[in-house]
Amino acid sequence: MTPKELCLLFFSVLVSVTGQFFLKLGAGKLGKVNAGNLISHVLNIISTPELLLGLFCYGLGAVAYILLLTRVKLSVVGPSASLIYIFSVLMGYFFFKESIPVYRLFGLGFIVCGVILVVWQPR
Repeated sequence: MTPKELCLLFFSVLVSVTGQFFLKLGAGKLGKVNAGNLISHVLNIISTPELLLGLFCYGLGAVAYILLLTRVKLSVVGPSASLIYIFSVLMGYFFFKESIPVYRLFGLGFIVCGVILVVWQPR
């Protein structure tokens, strides 16, 4: 991947993770969904700014991903998008005070190593 393509990949990943952040904030405002409040929760999605912002970020991330697919092989971009998992776990830890068990750290390390191997182009 060229530096421009890497920047586009990271933009797509970071915007998508930002979307997850706002979706989590908005979901917290909605509360838990059950059979009795399903319809009202679905209707409340359109009136919750955090959820709308999260959906917008997801859309922007998807547009960046599509642009990236016009330049880079799917077999490289697809696995590289798994970096979203890394940033999601870190966001959960720093913003939502979620714990990161040791086994999850190992899993994240495997993801990082896998992405490096997929993107790396030996000369």
